[in-house]
Amino acid sequence: MMANILVVFYSRDGATEALANAIAEGAAATGATVRLRRARELVSDEVMALAPGWAENAARMNALYEAPTVEDAQWADAIIIGSPSRFGLVSSEAKAWLDSLGGLWARGKLAGKVGSAFCSSGSAHGGNEMTSFTLTVPMAHFGMIIVPPGFADPAMFAAGTPYGASAITQNQPGYQLSQEERAAARFQGQRVAQVAQKLTSA
Repeated sequence: MMANILVVFYSRDGATEALANAIAEGAAATGATVRLRRARELVSDEVMALAPGWAENAARMNALYEAPTVEDAQWADAIIIGSPSRFGLVSSEAKAWLDSLGGLWARGKLAGKVGSAFCSSGSAHGGNEMTSFTLTVPMAHFGMIIVPPGFADPAMFAAGTPYGASAITQNQPGYQLSQEERAAARFQGQRVAQVAQKLTSA
């Protein structure tokens, strides 16, 4: 039986969404079953209206992806979480879903699952490494087995970080991932799925 991989992301403009899709592709290429989920907004419509395209992008993505649930986390053998960097930190939307997993944590239901993280930012020093690394902190509390991409594939020397795949958008609306960023994300999905499969087959 192949591994179950949950990819949860929050994305406002689409860059983290694109990374999530590439990661999902990499995981699915191993034969894994993949669920792709988008965390939902926490802010008001008035706040969303301050950023051109935010509401429209949210409506588009929410029509494409279900919201992540606690049941998704229980189903998964591996959870890969992605967020845009918000001033060097995890977005509140991604963090809110992590916070919802307290019941599973209390019952030890997350211990032994594989965890990994990815991120996007608007600039080269916009917090990608810090945000991906920070996403692994609750994974440690959950007792998850953290699997970063590291430099375990040549793709990781061209894009991303050893802590997780990443994109640098230069604050361009509608940013398209570079070939290198997409390759790094696909490798991360593949690596996490392969490790999860080995653990579930042990």
